Amino acid sequence: MTARTRPVHAGVDLSVYLVTDPDQCAARGRTVAETVAQAAAGGVTAVQIREKHASGREFLRTVLDVAAILPERVALIVNDRVDVFLAARAHGARVTGVHVGQSDLPAASVRQLIGDEAVLGLSAATPGELHAAATSTAHVDHVGIGALHTTRTKADAPEPLGHEGFAALVALSELPTVAIGGVVPDDLPHLRAVGAAGGAIVSGICAAEDPRAAARSYTEAWSSSPHTRIRKDVSA
Repeated sequence: MTARTRPVHAGVDLSVYLVTDPDQCAARGRTVAETVAQAAAGGVTAVQIREKHASGREFLRTVLDVAAILPERVALIVNDRVDVFLAARAHGARVTGVHVGQSDLPAASVRQLIGDEAVLGLSAATPGELHAAATSTAHVDHVGIGALHTTRTKADAPEPLGHEGFAALVALSELPTVAIGGVVPDDLPHLRAVGAAGGAIVSGICAAEDPRAAARSYTEAWSSSPHTRIRKDVSA
């Protein structure tokens, strides 16, 4: 199977991909695990636990709490911290994989640590980074491309791409792609039409008064939009 026809990692659905923000959850009076539970009930298909300021012990506790309540159909990804992923797996938690950025551990090193069966996602924002991801010995499973729109959840987010800029990068990518950065339900038909594997959502769910209803609005937007396979098949 060539890179250009490589599907999303078997059994992993990235179409409605929640990325957690503990501060936004807390502002609504909820823990990350409580927010995830409601979002899962609303249909999110994957969850990435992102804890930029937590200690390793606190991060692990959150991952274990989420793993304990997450339905098996929903992938559980750990952001950046390979040590937390490995510790959670050692505790017997069902963790699916790791997502890293360009300034984190090299993807090839991450793959050696997490093994061949774990999912590996990588942030990429330029044609060069997309090509490097596709040709890396790390066997990256998918890439996150952003920012789609202006976002306040990531201080170092690049300039927003908009739908046209995102579509241009998707067309260059040899791996399944996920959009991130200010993604709202109305974006999902556009993302699916250009062949993206899904959209990653932070504020749209974490800051919502009702995470279950918010998640449902995203899942319905994705499932009701036609899949115009402009680039490659990203389904297993």
